[in-house]
Amino acid sequence: MKSIAISGSARQNVGKRDAKELRYEGNIPAVLYGGKEQTHLSVSAADLKPALYTADVVFVELDIDGKKARAIVQEAQFHPLTDVVTHVDFLELSDDKEVSVNIPIKLTGTSPGVKMGGKLVQKLRKLRVKALPNNLPQVIEVPMESLEVGKSYRVGQVTLENAKVLNNADDTIVSVIMSRALRQAEQEAAKAAKGGKK
Repeated sequence: MKSIAISGSARQNVGKRDAKELRYEGNIPAVLYGGKEQTHLSVSAADLKPALYTADVVFVELDIDGKKARAIVQEAQFHPLTDVVTHVDFLELSDDKEVSVNIPIKLTGTSPGVKMGGKLVQKLRKLRVKALPNNLPQVIEVPMESLEVGKSYRVGQVTLENAKVLNNADDTIVSVIMSRALRQAEQEAAKAAKGGKK
């Protein structure tokens, strides 16, 4: 797992005016929960970027005025107009406590259905996985080698060691459907075959 270090400062005032001032200074109000107590803090917007603007799961080594905690970003709120981060929720991790995290899906290999002209449709980009922090996978690999036209790969086919997928087992992750060009080619081939029988 990737991990980054972020220094934060505990916040005494948690009002709206204080939050506005923080953002003006380039800091983001945040909260750390999941441990013994909730901690309100502020972190630098620049420090946060590698944890937010990535598909990967990133462990954050927080240092809040000398108090250290390992966490993940559980939720980030963005301004609806400017897309600037306005607040972050950190979930504190402990080695013996399971957490639920969205893990990105990575498609591997080549689908024979796509080679034949089928169209690849990916319905899910991430799966919700529950595991101890050290057992969380960085990505979930979905092999494409068995995907013929008309075939799908479902959540229930994913096997993970020491981790559980929380999504519905029947949900489709990726499927190969008949493309318009392939359907047309098949129809023309069928017509030609009929025509040749006369």
